[in-house]
Amino acid sequence: MAISIDARGRAFDNIFTERLWRTVKYEEVYIKDYPDGSDACKNPAHYFNTYNTWRPHQALGNYTPKEVYEGREKFS
Repeated sequence: MAISIDARGRAFDNIFTERLWRTVKYEEVYIKDYPDGSDACKNPAHYFNTYNTWRPHQALGNYTPKEVYEGREKFS
């Protein structure tokens, strides 16, 4: 069984995914009172849309992930 995809830095393999889900939980899930399971599924989807298209990210030079993906900003 392979523990890590690249077999190095095992402790850091999931750090970006874990950090993203921590952000989602603290900025969306924990502060909302969902009336049912349907809303609990829809609202994080809305959050991800906001996260990717509207919210600038410091690590991306204050551009949104969508802007970077579409090539509006070239990193040097």
